[in-house]
Amino acid sequence: MLDTLRLEALIANIDASLNVYTRPHFFMWSQGLLQNMISHDVLICALRHGDPLSFRVDGFSTLAPDAAGFGELFQRDAGAAQGLVKAWKQRRFRPVVCGTAADSPIHGGVFARGLERVGATRIVAHGVHDWAGDAAGLYVFASASAVAPDDGQLAQFVVPFLHAAWMRAQLQPVEEGGKPSGNSARILTVREQEILRWIYRGKSNFEVGAILKISPLTVKNHVQKILRKLNVVNRTQAVGKALDTRILIP
Repeated sequence: MLDTLRLEALIANIDASLNVYTRPHFFMWSQGLLQNMISHDVLICALRHGDPLSFRVDGFSTLAPDAAGFGELFQRDAGAAQGLVKAWKQRRFRPVVCGTAADSPIHGGVFARGLERVGATRIVAHGVHDWAGDAAGLYVFASASAVAPDDGQLAQFVVPFLHAAWMRAQLQPVEEGGKPSGNSARILTVREQEILRWIYRGKSNFEVGAILKISPLTVKNHVQKILRKLNVVNRTQAVGKALDTRILIP
């Protein structure tokens, strides 16, 4: 049984999840209220795409310098998804609590090595399955701190709501006639979109300047223009709005 505080946190998170309809909503909830309940430095969201072990993956983090990079590592590391899904099924669809060491379902892969580089080696993984027992979604919480004794139980309760919220966040705005809207990106120049993509990957103005071979001051001026055009006040909001309007596509 959960203690009173954990039970209240669970109810608050379930209630908050019902108000998630866009990617920025999802980011604010998963890296705020949910992060306070199930501590994680990296969150991997994987939706099945095609065959039972093919997933479309994205990563979230407020601490790791390149959250999207962890999603890419998980996407590349077929063994990570296969190992976690196999362990999850062997546990009769109950959460998998593990590390990245030799006895881990993800040991030795590029995803495990990426987590080890930032110290996020303590993992809780849980999913949702379809009528055939195949994983429809897989969610991985990776943390540098110790896994709390009831984190697995909390994941079992909250992941169905996490999955539903993530599914809603994937819906794209459409124009009349049923075609995805393509007008949003036109408000930013090609250079501004390029800079925004590097910001999304967690790069600083100095790092972006080094990559694009322009000065950090020039990057800063571009960033200020991006903020004005998107009508936001900081880089995090700019990334969230760009993802919501499909200027950025993970």
